Amino acid sequence: METKLNYKRTFFIGLAFLSISAFWQMYDNIIPLILQNTFHLGETVTGALMAMDNVLALFLLPIFGSLSDRVNTPLGKRTPFILCGTVLAVVFMLLLPFADSKVNLVLFLIALFATLVSLGIYRSPAVALMPDLTPNRLRSKANAVINLMGAVGGVYSLIMIRFLVGPGERPSYAPLFISVAALMAVAVGVLLITIRENKLRKELEEAEKKEGTEKAGGTEKAEGTEKAAPEITGTTEENKENPDGKRPAATILPKEVKRSMYFMLFSIFLWYAAYNAVTTAFSRYTRVVWGMEGGSFANCLMVATVAAIISYIPIGHISSRFGRKKTIIGGILLMSVCYLAAVFVNAYHPVINVAFALIGVGWAAINVNSYPMIVAMSQGGDIGKFTGTYYTFSMAAQIVTPVLSGFLLENVSYRTLFPYAVFFSLLAFLTMTQVRHGDVKPQKKESLLENFDVED
Repeated sequence: METKLNYKRTFFIGLAFLSISAFWQMYDNIIPLILQNTFHLGETVTGALMAMDNVLALFLLPIFGSLSDRVNTPLGKRTPFILCGTVLAVVFMLLLPFADSKVNLVLFLIALFATLVSLGIYRSPAVALMPDLTPNRLRSKANAVINLMGAVGGVYSLIMIRFLVGPGERPSYAPLFISVAALMAVAVGVLLITIRENKLRKELEEAEKKEGTEKAGGTEKAEGTEKAAPEITGTTEENKENPDGKRPAATILPKEVKRSMYFMLFSIFLWYAAYNAVTTAFSRYTRVVWGMEGGSFANCLMVATVAAIISYIPIGHISSRFGRKKTIIGGILLMSVCYLAAVFVNAYHPVINVAFALIGVGWAAINVNSYPMIVAMSQGGDIGKFTGTYYTFSMAAQIVTPVLSGFLLENVSYRTLFPYAVFFSLLAFLTMTQVRHGDVKPQKKESLLENFDVED
């Protein structure tokens, strides 16, 4: 059994997630501009169309994730979905700038729908490939590498937006789409060349079987001579109810823990509602309110992304010292202050980048700690169930908020964007103060890289 992570192999596995992240970064920033400036759709309709990817994700991710569990091909379980999904996504996404240039809304919407379905085909299999080919004890470090790869894909798209999108309401987006499509094709091509899924899976299974045989044969301490450490769920009350630390496969949450879980899920919905409203509408907001041209708006988003990446390590230390709940609340307040400051900005100024760097730090503080709090309250056997619930609430927010914020932008004013974000952020602060469980102080990470191990 491997004792150290194979970083080279994990890098190649992460190329699939890099390709997905590159597309989503471009999608969030460019598609709204095309819908409005080319096809003259209102903010509400634009918001509804921008929420379509999250609606599809609710259905497609479980379906294709499950299908990839069941198939067995010469290429493996996940690789065929990654290959097929990428090829289809690249073909359909290249139709989008063509439809834009021809002002053909029907073709554009068909191509957009087909592109989103294509991404849905391989999103779950791409994420599942890492744990398939990585020993359990090394998955934390491996997930850190995967998240970093995704961040690199997002930054790539922002750089391309900055330099390939020209000024004016209707620049040619073809160079941008080609550059992102090329990255996706090359990334997945390299993955196919370097990762032999069936071979690696077989090697891992044999190593795990060998390790199990060694344990059964007495290499490990005899059964019963050493008690397993109790599972920590983060609350004194929970551990009192189960003093030996053992958990059934599925349990009913105590009333107090259930209350905390509900408030935690409400908080997740609310801060996603605030953040997603800003990221979805930002490219349009900067043009209308701040008078920015072309892809210059990408500078702010790039600063926020890089700041989030850099801050993962110090946030990991802060969480270890002060706890997850306080760190999340600090992140919410930091973002709320920055949103509030943006309300009073009438034109772009370089100081705005400082505010976006702080937004990136605040968002990282939330992301690093929110999912682990859900897990801490899930009582071991229900982790999968509550992981699905976590994503249901985050996706629900990303379905609702583009439509709701778009309605306000269209019928009230573009100036409502940041007050909208402040409002939902402060609601998240209030609900988060009611969370009383799951606030385990994380153990110190074994390496700096593990601080990047956050759920997407």
